[in-house]
Amino acid sequence: MIKSKLKVLLALHDMTQKELAEKTGVRPETISNIINNKIRQIPVDALSAICDLFDCQPNDVFEFTKENNE
Repeated sequence: MIKSKLKVLLALHDMTQKELAEKTGVRPETISNIINNKIRQIPVDALSAICDLFDCQPNDVFEFTKENNE
C-alpha cells in the first residue's frame, strides 16, 4: 500500500495545505486527497512541484508498506 507522508512534510516546514497549493500551483483538492490517502493517481507535475518546493525525492512524499492479507 502506498501512503502519503505529505502531512509530515507540511508540519516540518510549518506550512498549511493552502500555502502549499499557492506555492506549487497544485489544486487544494488534490493536496487534500494526497494527505488523506484518497488519491488513486497523482499527476507527475504535482509530485514534481511538491518535491521541488521541499527539495526532496518522491519517497519523501510517499511510502510503500506491504499489506498483510491474513
